[in-house]
Amino acid sequence: MLAQIAAEYSFKILAMEVMPDHVHLLLDCRPQFMISDMVKIMKGNTARWLFLKYPELKRSLWGGHLWNPSYCAVTVSDRSRAQVMQYIESQKDRS
Repeated sequence: MLAQIAAEYSFKILAMEVMPDHVHLLLDCRPQFMISDMVKIMKGNTARWLFLKYPELKRSLWGGHLWNPSYCAVTVSDRSRAQVMQYIESQKDRS
């Protein structure tokens, strides 16, 4: 679903790791996109899709919300991109 949303909005997912309670993403996007808008698009669209496909899911979640409203965003340069990709890849071993 995240890959589909990224393609639709012209984001490029460079690295992704889905953890039990959060998701790590390294995205490349046009500078016209605000980070907060990208997060809102990703969270909103995935929640809407999951609740339509699995309506019972909403009843089992605290307050009926799939996502916590908070997020952490860090910008990277070409120099630090490899470090961030390595960190995201290393999360596979932690789950």
